[in-house]
Amino acid sequence: MIRFENVHKSFGPKRVLRGMTLDVPKGTSMVIIGGSGTGKSVALKCVLGLIKPDSGRILVDGGDAETGDRDAFLARFGMLFQGGALFDSLPVWQNVAFRLLRGALKKPASEAREIAIDKLRRVGLTADVADLYPAELSGGMQKRVGLARAICADPEIIFFDEPTTGLDPIMAGVINELIREIVTEMGATAITITHDMSSVRAIADNVAMLHDGVIKWTGPVGKMDASGDPYLDQFIHGRATGPIEAVR
Repeated sequence: MIRFENVHKSFGPKRVLRGMTLDVPKGTSMVIIGGSGTGKSVALKCVLGLIKPDSGRILVDGGDAETGDRDAFLARFGMLFQGGALFDSLPVWQNVAFRLLRGALKKPASEAREIAIDKLRRVGLTADVADLYPAELSGGMQKRVGLARAICADPEIIFFDEPTTGLDPIMAGVINELIREIVTEMGATAITITHDMSSVRAIADNVAMLHDGVIKWTGPVGKMDASGDPYLDQFIHGRATGPIEAVR
């Protein structure tokens, strides 16, 4: 569904992606891991066209991500942002239905509200949450609202950016289970970027290790622990010594 072909991206003298090559099969859940600043978020932004690669190609369902109808292209995606990125001035249901209230997918407000409430129920929130504002919700509830928004338009592809950041271990586990269930139910293709190894094991079909702007290892999550790759091994076990230099 998504293919990175030798993608390079620099910001001034800083080379972030240095030939990233990766295939994400349709209907599977890929988790990209790696240290901070290794280019994980940049890779997702390149797919969405928020950042233009310096060279290389990104294909989505066989077509070049940089060509074609932009609105139709973006309508295929859903996104759960790291910080939630909810609009403080909008009630929960309008946050969830944001895409359905404008643009090519625009629906009447009453219909959009019904869909939003249905998606809120899917992530374990009751209808009475719909008219609250983000500031009235706990961190875990805000994350669920963000997840409901990500799936509100039934996208083919969903990106999850650090989905459990800032959550306690129990709520992180709940969010991981929800993500896995929803991706499976929808048959969506998912890419998650995370540092949380419990999320990796709960969410992933396949794992890719991004370091120094290239994929060092990729394969099924079940083969991750016996990969034999020194970069992956150091990362998943949190060792201070190894080929990945700890920044002090």
